[in-house]
Amino acid sequence: MAPFETDDSTTGAEADDRHAVRRRAARYVVPVAVVGVAAATIGLVPALADSGDPDLPKISAQELIEKIAASDVQQLSGTVKISTDLGLPDLGGLESSLASGAMDSGEGGSSADPSAKLTELASGTHTLRVAADGPDRQKLSLLESGSEYSVIHNGKDVWGYDSKSNEVYHSTASDSAAAEKERDVPATPKDMAEQALKAVDDTTSVTVDGTAQVAGRDAYRLVVKPKDPGSTVGQITVAVDSKTGLPLKFTLTPSSGGAAVIDAGFTQVRFAEPPASTFDFTPPKGAKVTEGEDVEHGAPGKAERKSEEHLGKAERKSEEDLGKGLDGLKVIGKGWTSVATFDTGGEGLPSGSEAGGDFGGFLDSLGDKATGKFGSGTVFSTRLVNALITDDGKVYVGAVSKDTLVKAADAAK
Repeated sequence: MAPFETDDSTTGAEADDRHAVRRRAARYVVPVAVVGVAAATIGLVPALADSGDPDLPKISAQELIEKIAASDVQQLSGTVKISTDLGLPDLGGLESSLASGAMDSGEGGSSADPSAKLTELASGTHTLRVAADGPDRQKLSLLESGSEYSVIHNGKDVWGYDSKSNEVYHSTASDSAAAEKERDVPATPKDMAEQALKAVDDTTSVTVDGTAQVAGRDAYRLVVKPKDPGSTVGQITVAVDSKTGLPLKFTLTPSSGGAAVIDAGFTQVRFAEPPASTFDFTPPKGAKVTEGEDVEHGAPGKAERKSEEHLGKAERKSEEDLGKGLDGLKVIGKGWTSVATFDTGGEGLPSGSEAGGDFGGFLDSLGDKATGKFGSGTVFSTRLVNALITDDGKVYVGAVSKDTLVKAADAAK
């Protein structure tokens, strides 16, 4: 455990041919790390606190972190509200461009594919219904105006259903593959809290800042603050259920101030076994069903095979280069100012004139030009994550300031 600070009452711890290139470049506009932020809030399934500060026994930051680590909630159901304000521009035009490009190449996919649908959580305010019954049965439903999108995991089956388009996405996993995936990917509130707390080291201030009431339950407020001014994270506040140790609320505010970048948590929660029928799913009559990748064998389903047949040589080359780059992912620095970097194997982003039309102008309007020992490139920014894409195809991403990002790129030369 890292060193701890002392406050007045406790001792706490000191925690991505031209057509293919254009589509690939567009995907970099919102870095993978940004989507990861939204995904993490689902895992935390932590909402707006009710009024009232309950009187609870004193607890140190060390003890509260240990309480989170010891939490073993296997069964629950409830409603989660999540608000995300990354400061992203309106991407409507970009989404249309990407959709058009995907259709042209035959990689339309399914609107029910969770990997695409849940990226909607990267902006705006959403209401989710969640339910869990152990590691083999979970359900998450995204409630929209007049429609609903659900992801259901029941044993070996994973279903995604979009009621608006009446499309279904299905994939399977063997027990061993599912177990392996579970070890690699945080899947529960406890897992995600532990991932967040990995940043707790001597570059971090961790304290207990009073109590709160969330979804009608008494909770402690754990406050995590980076000490390094190069981080774009101001502080993270986690409301921890006083009885179960489960994170009920997660709020991340940026160092630049203003509204929270992420404010997510339960508005209702019940710690009891959900009805077994909650996790039952049968594709509705007339629904379009897309079979996804078999997790056990890595064998593509029909949709993936058709998509591969339509991919041109340029697109496949682009995919291969990007894959090689991700395999070579490296981390520069440590703690809150660490920067992830990889080489796309390409030539960086096209300039406005190269990309052409409104799309090129759109790209130019999003980024700021940057130069240094690394050469030159473009920095794309959100209120939390900055990404530098150099003209020779290298990518640097981190929850750090632009200056810190450029310094990291210079140091990597």
